[in-house]
Amino acid sequence: MGKKSQCRRKLLSHFFLLLLSLFPALSLSESFDYEDALSKSLLYFEAQRSGRLPYNQRVRWRHHSGLTDGLEQGVDLVGGYYDAGDNVKFGLPMAFTITMLSWGVLEFRDEIAAAGELRHALDAIKWGTDYFIKAHTHPHVLWAQVGDGDTDHLCWQRPEDMTTSRRAYKLDEDNPGSEVAAETAAAMAAASIVFRRTNPHYSHLLLEHAQQLFEFGDKYRGKYDKSIGGAKGYYTSVSGYMDELLWAALWLYKATDNSNYLNYAIQNALPFGGISWAITEFSWDVKYAGLQIIASTLPMEGKNNQQQEILQQYRSKAEHYICACLNKNNSTNVQRTPGGLLYTRQWNNMQYVSTAVFLLTVYSEHLHATNQMLNCPTDSVGSHEILSFVKSQVAYILGSNPMGVSYLVGYGPAYPKRVHHRGASMEPYRESKVFVGCTQGYDHWHGRQDPNPNVLVGALVGGPDSKDEFVDRRGNFVQTEACTYNTAPLVGVFAKLNALEKGSSNSTASAGFSLVSSI
Repeated sequence: MGKKSQCRRKLLSHFFLLLLSLFPALSLSESFDYEDALSKSLLYFEAQRSGRLPYNQRVRWRHHSGLTDGLEQGVDLVGGYYDAGDNVKFGLPMAFTITMLSWGVLEFRDEIAAAGELRHALDAIKWGTDYFIKAHTHPHVLWAQVGDGDTDHLCWQRPEDMTTSRRAYKLDEDNPGSEVAAETAAAMAAASIVFRRTNPHYSHLLLEHAQQLFEFGDKYRGKYDKSIGGAKGYYTSVSGYMDELLWAALWLYKATDNSNYLNYAIQNALPFGGISWAITEFSWDVKYAGLQIIASTLPMEGKNNQQQEILQQYRSKAEHYICACLNKNNSTNVQRTPGGLLYTRQWNNMQYVSTAVFLLTVYSEHLHATNQMLNCPTDSVGSHEILSFVKSQVAYILGSNPMGVSYLVGYGPAYPKRVHHRGASMEPYRESKVFVGCTQGYDHWHGRQDPNPNVLVGALVGGPDSKDEFVDRRGNFVQTEACTYNTAPLVGVFAKLNALEKGSSNSTASAGFSLVSSI
């Protein structure tokens, strides 16, 4: 991009922000096609599929890949998802992706069905859970990674052409990995609820695996990135495994109604940090805010005094997170960009925005259903106000921002054209089966200034920096790489907002909002 073009963009950006500062209560006249956003978000998962693609595959520029995964180790690990723009299958973010997709369906199943997207949502979940069943070859064995991040990142190849190591890495009693075991248990438990009505046999199978994996992760405790050293440089477990164990226990309680799982979350609430950690982010690594939201929405009826007291403490921490997002804590609020976007950190910030809007939407639903208010340190907030803020964040994602760019690829007239993604950035395999070598991809495709030949529809990229600035360049992976766990939380949110827009929801929180909320 030339200097004149950069200056022009900066001037436009500052002008836009000046308008917002002059008219802070200006309502957005622009409307959004949430149904289109929902449809596109689910399409993205088909672009991330590994394995033998089905006959009804809609993303036609993708083809079969990773068909020998696990062969070296004598196990069938064909399938699953690539997490981002590379070709490694990392178990921790993959499992979190499936947990969030499942949670979205559980909360907003009717809204997703009304938009005609339920089958696609179930397919996206099942593509992951089918793989987890394969990867869980013994009650105390879970294959947690396929491929090596270091060698993979030296190559720029379509997944169909991979020549890098496809070594598989397992967790067992001697090499524990409680984070991945527990997160996979959570994913399978949540999915078991999703499939309970439509596929009871499959639901039962998922629940059986989930219970075994939780027992394995809890009994043989240890950080997974110590057992699989290659994961540390890509998905380091900073928060440890205690949050995942609490998270999995609560999902198993929801799936089974077995009080043993609830008691686990009650008895370990303090020592595991569930009621002592006040968190302002929710991600594939840090699950505390999510599990605190789940605990705080559990019914109090039938609970003893200790359980009620601990659940109330979980709720207190959950509300700290919600208030932090709404900028209504006395301190420790989530930072915002000048344009109003929640901002946690530079690298792939949109993942924290998408998880935040999901938790805010779920909690708004809970407050509305129970006719309650949220009492933050500086103000009391109703479900309506929370959902208005959610809509402002989604508006920013979909294009109402200083750059005028939709960060959901393929949505709207302007979106990132040079997503950091191997398959999308190269000539489609189905059209040209000419083999692309390891460094050949870097030489011929990665450095091109042209837009990607394939649009990675529905991908939520890393997004702008703290000043709302975004550079659409393939090498700018901090901003232009997309991940499955970025898009997954938006599925339920888009469905909810679409239902509100079309008047098919009972919620009253459908009024207008301003881009930079007064919250």
